[in-house]
Amino acid sequence: MAMKITEECISCGACEPDCPSNAISEGDSIYVIDASKCVECKGHFDSPQCVSVCPVECIVQA
Repeated sequence: MAMKITEECISCGACEPDCPSNAISEGDSIYVIDASKCVECKGHFDSPQCVSVCPVECIVQA
C-alpha cells in the first residue's frame, strides 16, 4: 500500500526531502505521492516520515 496527500495540503514542501524513495513531488496545486514508488518507508524507517513532518496532517494511507 502507499500513502497519499489529501486536498488539505498547503504545499509547504516539508514532506518531499524526507521521502527515501523520492515518491513525493510538487503537483499542480498540492504535493503528490507516486504510489508506484511509495514504500511507506519500510526498510528505511519505523513509520512513514512524510506523515511525521506534515504540519497539517494531510497524508493518509491510500
